[in-house]
Amino acid sequence: MGICVMPDTLWIPYEYSKIGDSTIGAIATQFDCLFDQTSFNEHPRTKFIDELVARPKNYQHVLSLVFAVKEINENLEILPNISLGFHIYDSYLNARMTHHNTLKLLSTQEKTVPNFNCNDQMNLVAVIGGLDSEVSLQMSTVLSIYKIPQIAYCVFPPALNANTRLISLYRTIPNETFQYRGIVHLLLHFQWTWVGIIVADDDKGEQFARTLIPVLFQEGIFAAHIETMPPLSHVLEMTNPFEVILAKAVPLNNPRLQVYIVNADPQTTSCLKWLIYLGILHGVVLSSIGKVWVMTAHWDFSTQTVHRDFDIQIFHGALSFAIHSEPVLGFQKFLQTLHPDSPNGDGFIRIFWEQAFGCLLLGSKDSKENESICTGQEKLESLPGALFEMSMTGQSYGIYNAVYAVAHALHKRYTSRAKLRSLLDRSRLDPPIMQPWQLNAFLRRISFNNSAGDRVFLNENGELAAGFDIINWVTFPNQTFSRVKVGKMDPQVPRGREFTIHEGAITWHTIFNQVPPLAVCNDNCHPGFSKKMKEGELFCCYDCVPCPDGKISHRKDMGDCFQCPEDQYPSEGRNECLPKVYNFLSYSEPLGIMLAFFALSFSLITALVLGIFIRHQNTPIVKANNRDLTFTLLILLLLCFLTSLLFIGCPQTVTCYFRQTAFGIIFSMAVSCILAKTILVLLAFMATKPGTRMRKWVGKRLANSILLFCSSIPLIVCAVWLCTSPPFPDLDTHSLDKEIIVECNEGSAMIFYCVLGYLGFLASVSFTVAFLARKLPDSFNEAKFITFSMLVFCSVWLSFIPSYLSTKGKYMVAVEIFSILVSSAGLLGFIFLPKCYIIILSPKLNCKEQLIRKN
Repeated sequence: MGICVMPDTLWIPYEYSKIGDSTIGAIATQFDCLFDQTSFNEHPRTKFIDELVARPKNYQHVLSLVFAVKEINENLEILPNISLGFHIYDSYLNARMTHHNTLKLLSTQEKTVPNFNCNDQMNLVAVIGGLDSEVSLQMSTVLSIYKIPQIAYCVFPPALNANTRLISLYRTIPNETFQYRGIVHLLLHFQWTWVGIIVADDDKGEQFARTLIPVLFQEGIFAAHIETMPPLSHVLEMTNPFEVILAKAVPLNNPRLQVYIVNADPQTTSCLKWLIYLGILHGVVLSSIGKVWVMTAHWDFSTQTVHRDFDIQIFHGALSFAIHSEPVLGFQKFLQTLHPDSPNGDGFIRIFWEQAFGCLLLGSKDSKENESICTGQEKLESLPGALFEMSMTGQSYGIYNAVYAVAHALHKRYTSRAKLRSLLDRSRLDPPIMQPWQLNAFLRRISFNNSAGDRVFLNENGELAAGFDIINWVTFPNQTFSRVKVGKMDPQVPRGREFTIHEGAITWHTIFNQVPPLAVCNDNCHPGFSKKMKEGELFCCYDCVPCPDGKISHRKDMGDCFQCPEDQYPSEGRNECLPKVYNFLSYSEPLGIMLAFFALSFSLITALVLGIFIRHQNTPIVKANNRDLTFTLLILLLLCFLTSLLFIGCPQTVTCYFRQTAFGIIFSMAVSCILAKTILVLLAFMATKPGTRMRKWVGKRLANSILLFCSSIPLIVCAVWLCTSPPFPDLDTHSLDKEIIVECNEGSAMIFYCVLGYLGFLASVSFTVAFLARKLPDSFNEAKFITFSMLVFCSVWLSFIPSYLSTKGKYMVAVEIFSILVSSAGLLGFIFLPKCYIIILSPKLNCKEQLIRKN
């Protein structure tokens, strides 16, 4: 490795200047070079170890400044009769050279003499630079002493409150806090929770990681791997540099780490490319490595000339944040006028031309074998995008806006100075000469529209009040690429809508088959499962367990399952809630139709029997045992059958009011009639005994009294029921899993069961009395038939209670209807069918003689 020694102490070989009334200084970063350590055994000299490593794309930064100055000088509306000049040096990404060249901007002699200005033509008003925060802060340590305005075009860590420490530092880039928030929004949008972070092995990288990792952690995102990239100079000083680089390349093959966040400052990206390049050469990194690279706003896809043959397909599909920019008219035409043989004071163009096109210009000091000769007719358009772009990059756009900011501030300053001069002319005093620090008052909160029509506004912190664009980088095999805007992070809009992303516009790396990759510790928990933390593992590593009964999860990676709303139930996969159907006994279903048919059939039969009895009301068998009670009982049985229809159909307020109350009252009256008939039979035979006083009890009065007394009790109970706690339509969403029971809530269950209990009591008494009178001698004795009918009645209602309590929904209603129909049919069949048989089929038995015949 050769050593090139420069002839003069700290001699600066590359600069670009143009004289003007006001001069804008700049520190560019086009070259990267290793400097030999200073030895104190000899006079200090600038020593480059080996040749300069150029970043041709950064030459556009210089050209954007020159183009902006050219536009302003040609614009009669800005700084009329005043010309802008510039003086540009390079930082070489070296602190010593950055400090030295910044001092050179403040000096005018061959030697650097701070605080002395011996050239009236050198009127420095502001300085633009540098490419990263480290270079900018190195410049500011000198410029801030004189309060000379400095406009940087790089991202600053949020922890550095540059506006408090350096009041003359401005930035044509938004605050990095918005970039952190944008990164988090981007990761959350794609549900990337297991990511890697690549930063420089210095204070900037440490600050980036220390700021970002807690923000990620709060959102459930874990940095699974943090890789630090050492400066190339430190690597070369190591004993085994290649082993160090290859060891850092191994994690790139980790299939679980699909997404890397890169703090894409020049040092980090340069080292990352070396790492990938050497990793592929030694087989440590697969040549088909597919990752999603999430780059910060430093990234502009520039590359060093030594990486000319580097396969940029590695970064196909990368996503990056970028300063918002607009196309600048005339810039491409300006670039096409460049020619290495007419530099016009440009000390950068020749080395740029040689390194970008890989050739040597005539008169070049370098002499390399097998190197072609530059003709000067090479076209910038033919260069790969990684080496040079014809359209203005985001960083160049920041420099372009910085020049215009200085120009507009100067314009305001000179305008106010002209007004002051007009006032001082009266007193024949000269206005004070403008000092650079006076420009600070005009730069802060400056606002203007640049030539691209974009509004530029520096807020009270000296930062650009704007957001970041999200760029998708699409590469092609011919080493070209295309940048596609797929989203933005705009802090100017209301919170919650600041982040937008057009997922369909993103081109992913070919290895992902146009499907967003997964970046999780383990596979996603699909809907129907929930996350269960693994004991002893990181918070983003978990098992997937099925949702318990009655709960669902409808999204991936849900922390817990949840209950469906009351009117819905979980699907079989427990991944969605399905609407419950209403459950009630309907006339449209077979069960409802069948029960309604039987109710109407029995009602028709009862009406037919009643008609027969009315037609033959004067016959002995009808007149026997109180004809009025017989007619009343038949009418009540008819109502009993019809009452069952109140239970069919969707419960309404009216039907709920009369459903159970009508059932209780009518059945109680029917059983009261039977009880009265049974007591009359018993008293009639007791009255035939000689000397008995029972005859006075036999008659209609006693029957009516029994009927009224026994019926009045349920009437009173039901009246109290309706007045205090009436039944009402209700929805039961809990008894059945997939159905909502539409039912009549009884209001007071105690009163309902009191009515049933009273009905059972009457039935028991009737059965007992009929059982005692079953052997009384008489051909028309109803006691036997009443006994059988009450036996059926009691059996039905005793079995009703457990059946009623063990069923739900419409089947509960069906049990009650069935009990009503069967018990009523039992009364009708056992009491009245034998009499109908005699009336219709055996009329000979329907005579008085038969009535008094004894066994």
